[in-house]
Amino acid sequence: MPTRRELLALTSGAAVTAAAGLPVPAQASPSRTDGWTATWAAAPTTIPPTPPTVLARQTVRQIVHTSLGGDEIRIRVTNEFGTGPLRLGAIRVALRSGEGASTAIVGGTDRRVTFGNRASVTIPAGSPLVSDPVRLRVAPGADLAISLYLPARTPVTSLAAFAFQDNVIADGDVTAARTVTPVSTIGQYLFLSGVAVRRDARAIVTLGDSITNGANTATNLNHRWPDLLAARLRHHGVANVGISGNRLLHDPNPAPGSEAEGFAAYFGHSGLRRFDRDVLAQPGAAYVVVLLGVNDLGHPGTVAPTGEVVSADDLIGGHRQLIARAHSAGLVAIGATVLPFKGDTLGFYSEANERKRDVLNRWIRSGGEYDGVIDFDRAMRDPADPLRLNPAYDSGDGLHPNDAGMAAMADAVSLRLFS
Repeated sequence: MPTRRELLALTSGAAVTAAAGLPVPAQASPSRTDGWTATWAAAPTTIPPTPPTVLARQTVRQIVHTSLGGDEIRIRVTNEFGTGPLRLGAIRVALRSGEGASTAIVGGTDRRVTFGNRASVTIPAGSPLVSDPVRLRVAPGADLAISLYLPARTPVTSLAAFAFQDNVIADGDVTAARTVTPVSTIGQYLFLSGVAVRRDARAIVTLGDSITNGANTATNLNHRWPDLLAARLRHHGVANVGISGNRLLHDPNPAPGSEAEGFAAYFGHSGLRRFDRDVLAQPGAAYVVVLLGVNDLGHPGTVAPTGEVVSADDLIGGHRQLIARAHSAGLVAIGATVLPFKGDTLGFYSEANERKRDVLNRWIRSGGEYDGVIDFDRAMRDPADPLRLNPAYDSGDGLHPNDAGMAAMADAVSLRLFS
């Protein structure tokens, strides 16, 4: 099975920057707020057809980086890809102490999390569960430590596979401990998919793939472009539902017996399929930024069958569906152009794929169907060769930006899009 870095190298994504002079999109519907706004999210997926990680009488402590602050929070846990009930013996939340890989908590901030006033809960297969409100003052950009205790033998079946954050597993119920002694460190989010704050505000949902997810950024530093954008906004929540390897039009479909069978399930349901669950269900969702399409171009013939080759018209049709569904729910839909990837090391580039990318990007820019446009292609291209990623922003594979590239993306997003 490929290493974690190799898995990320097989996935790709798109991110956003602002195109100068674009019109400000229509205002989001105020009916989307409902008193709660998403401050953090991770889109769950199923697991490959290999033996799952199994937890038993263990605590998993996970660190999440919030965007919007508030005095009350709610936590969303998930068994959406489970085949049997998920029992959680205890859940606690606290402010995280320290930075980086620290999983210690700030004294006096530990809180019990309940569901219908019950501290222990069983989640049916295929379902999420949202907690009761928890009184905890959270500043914008604060880190939370969320601890789940699994008292019985529990296969891990619902997870976000690429967290770019070190989370830990410890023996016993240590959900309330100031510090824990890890038996293992994981780069995933297990059974955890969202945090909301009680706040009359609006959330921006970033629907994308590996670059939105944070691929190739430094672990534990929250250098994903949505995190850096959130630091500029402060008055909006940002829910990052990027999934490495995600496609707009197709679910994962590795060839039987291929190496991709060992990891393709982590690429998640297609953007069309997961839109309601990952975007519309976010508390306070008012804007969606769509950054999808490059994997649809690059996966067929690499980690997907050649029979799934798509045309530019296919991709435009998929984007139109997302726009229509966003508008029907009162969301402002913002489209982002696909980054250049000539010379990539993953086998995505071809002259045919470049022509499709060009047609798609021209439609996003000038088609007039998105409420707003963010031209990531223009901001991230190499001035000496516009079909390539700017070397200053290249993580090394010709496709994914590095940390400096992520900062450039966040800085280039016009806040007028969310005014």
